[in-house]
Amino acid sequence: MSILDSFRLDDQVAVVTGAGRGLGAAIAVAFAEAGADVVIAARTQSQLDEVAGQIAATGRRAHAVAADLADPEATAALAQAAIDQFGRLDIVVNNVGGAMPKPLANTSPKDLTDAFEFNVANAHALVDAAIPHLLAGGGGSIINITSTMGRLPGRAFAAYGTAKAALAHYTRLAAFDLCPKIRVNGIAPGSILTSALDVVAGNDDMRTALEKATPMRRLGQPEDIAAAAVYLASPAGSYLTGKILEVDGGLIAPNMDIPIPDL
Repeated sequence: MSILDSFRLDDQVAVVTGAGRGLGAAIAVAFAEAGADVVIAARTQSQLDEVAGQIAATGRRAHAVAADLADPEATAALAQAAIDQFGRLDIVVNNVGGAMPKPLANTSPKDLTDAFEFNVANAHALVDAAIPHLLAGGGGSIINITSTMGRLPGRAFAAYGTAKAALAHYTRLAAFDLCPKIRVNGIAPGSILTSALDVVAGNDDMRTALEKATPMRRLGQPEDIAAAAVYLASPAGSYLTGKILEVDGGLIAPNMDIPIPDL
């Protein structure tokens, strides 16, 4: 077998949350290009339809689920959707998450609770629902999308960064509980050119500042994350579990400064 063959996902079935655009869409299309059928889920049907069309163009099948993925029950139901549509489940990508930046002094306990629910508890709901289906197929791969802000300190990221740090450690803990049959890994993106950075992409000064503060001197593309996801999901990554791939251009400090004054 060629080394390139080890990156194939032929006839496997994946579930990707937050797949209507950005990182989730790029991951879903990359999986299809590698040979997988994909259940894609997000809130907006029109976005899902566009991604489903890109998957179909690769010769693979897509099943789109328009749902509010802030609801753990809706997220968990995606595991059964894969079985109903494609008869198996091999790969799960928890890509839904986020929290708005806020100064610590304005961050309420509810903000922290909400961030944990959205980023961690919601991911666990899908993992929990997927486990019996993954085991039925002999094993599988779970990938959680964390963030560089889960390991680097920066102002205004108390809720988001704490939740993503929790998701990263959840990934390590889940990996130990589920090995050797189910591998659990994460990807920690840095500044990636998705809709979340539209303001930066359209402002030459802001973009230049971010690029200068990034050791690789560029911002990431969604395909950078998608390539890492294919590696983790495929036989090429079969000896990795409990690991977080830092796909962030080499950051050792945040490259975006939110201007919050000293107290």
